[in-house]
Amino acid sequence: MENNWYIRFDWAAKYMLCSKSGYVVFEGLFFVLSGERVTIEAIIDGEWNLCSVYGKYRRIVIKAFNSKGEKILIEIRQTFELDYLERLIYSKGIPNNNPPDNWSDYVEVKKVYSINILYFDLGEGADYLYYGQTTLTGVHTHDTLQLTQHEREDLHVVSPEDIFPEYYIIRVNEFNQLAKTPLEEWLQYLKDEYISPDTTAPGLKEARERLEYLRMSPQERRAYDNYLDTLVRDTDVMKTKLLEARIEGEKQGRAEGEAKGRAEGEAKGRAEGRAEGRAEGRDGKAHEIAKMMKEEGEPAEKITRYTGLSAEEIEIL
Repeated sequence: MENNWYIRFDWAAKYMLCSKSGYVVFEGLFFVLSGERVTIEAIIDGEWNLCSVYGKYRRIVIKAFNSKGEKILIEIRQTFELDYLERLIYSKGIPNNNPPDNWSDYVEVKKVYSINILYFDLGEGADYLYYGQTTLTGVHTHDTLQLTQHEREDLHVVSPEDIFPEYYIIRVNEFNQLAKTPLEEWLQYLKDEYISPDTTAPGLKEARERLEYLRMSPQERRAYDNYLDTLVRDTDVMKTKLLEARIEGEKQGRAEGEAKGRAEGEAKGRAEGRAEGRAEGRDGKAHEIAKMMKEEGEPAEKITRYTGLSAEEIEIL
């Protein structure tokens, strides 16, 4: 492996986003994920300053066109957040700030894609890439909701899944294998900042030409080095918060278990006490009835039949 050092993707993206010549790198990443060629037109929304020396981004929305010439939105997120999934739920690809004057631009959007590049652990699973989208299934019939012929012609799609967002979750830390495919080459770059000299992965050849650390200006290197230092601290803080949350969860679980055990014990004790009291009450009443019947000269067999007492118990009354 050569010694050339390439800039982390989460920092390097700002160089590519500030110039249309760098869009090809993002187009390559989208292709290895989805298998579809797209052409990026513009960045329409972003969090944090993209183009300053000290800027970086954690969420951007890209307007692009697919191979059919249809307008699509591609959201790319990469950030350290404990509530990442909660934030993802409310992410629909539409700009967060300053909604456009002409909403017809978004009526024409045929698809929204959400690409999430995670440099921290999220959930449990063995894979480094997860994909999913919304499917509407009948609660009772278990069939999948389909569009009518009119809806298909009007929307130019076959099923609801063609409209709903598609999500890609890239768990960078889970990639631990030799890169043999274009997707694996991308994962190797995302994790190790390494790009093979003879890479054929879409977008990586262009990234290799632009993102070598030594080609940065002294000011850019200082900003990047400071970012790496901050990233280490942020990662430590994230790990500490996750550990604290796990410990608190375990503590709360033990407390809830103990409280449940006490409540169940008390409930069982009360139930047993009531049952014992009722039994004693029934026994006392049976003895009273048996005594009265015996005084009236009723035969022992009849007394037993009415009270359930044995002949020996009746004898000693």
